[in-house]
Amino acid sequence: MEASIAIQSLPAVGDDEELCRIVDEVIAYIASKGYPYFVGPFETTIEGPYDELMDIVKECQHIAIRAGAPAVAAYVKVSYKPEGEVLSIEKKIGKYQK
Repeated sequence: MEASIAIQSLPAVGDDEELCRIVDEVIAYIASKGYPYFVGPFETTIEGPYDELMDIVKECQHIAIRAGAPAVAAYVKVSYKPEGEVLSIEKKIGKYQK
């Protein structure tokens, strides 16, 4: 696995219920891609090939808009190692999971 990307999508909507509904659609899309992922309270992390993950990041914005957000902000963190392996989600937080 050459990349790990964390994305926080923040739809510009008026209430928490609508925000959660739209973010849930974004997370469902990420889950549908078949790569390892982890949902945290502020962001979702996904692991896989760099170019494919960047396409997923791009599509997440489109999904939020199609779900009804008039605008969306995204905060993205990228760990990329083209000639090797980045630290996996499991290696980073596995020991902390109950």
